[in-house]
Amino acid sequence: MHNDEINLLSQDGEMYYIPHLFNSRESVMFYNALFHGIQWKQQKIKMFGRILDMPRLTAWYGDEGKKYSYSNVENIPLPWTETLIEIKEKVEQQAEEAFNSVLINFYRDGFDSMGWHKDDEKELGLNPVIASVSFGGTRKFKIKHVNQRELKADIELEDGSLLLMRGATQHYWSHSIPKTMAKVEPRINLTFRNIN
Repeated sequence: MHNDEINLLSQDGEMYYIPHLFNSRESVMFYNALFHGIQWKQQKIKMFGRILDMPRLTAWYGDEGKKYSYSNVENIPLPWTETLIEIKEKVEQQAEEAFNSVLINFYRDGFDSMGWHKDDEKELGLNPVIASVSFGGTRKFKIKHVNQRELKADIELEDGSLLLMRGATQHYWSHSIPKTMAKVEPRINLTFRNIN
């Protein structure tokens, strides 16, 4: 990270927000390429004893053999595309970190969401670095400390932005993308990570 980036967390981790890693032209280009070029899936999850559609479309890409499981769903990586490699290289340069996989989420409207969770699956290792890129509509990203509930914040994730989480963040902080009744544009989110 660059020395002028400010840690958004007061304790127990590191979180940095870079609002314009990709300019407007790049963001439109990448959004369109991902929208048309990614093999989106409507996955199922089990909640409260019922099988439901996950409230967003997803895709998993990465190096061969880098499987990832969450919410009782196992993801086998599809091979990197040229578009994903181009985005990944710019993110790696900013984060000063190499990534071997990416989870891609497509939020079609305000009803698509992500519940409270931590990215702490065993495949990610002890203190994972997660680099989250957004293209398209702005969505609210909520965070809260798992032990001190008064520690919480909202971050507006804008088109072309990067949110970088590292250190002990996934041990102590949960995050979510809540549903909203407000009119929001579709959003594509890429969370680059390393699978051990």
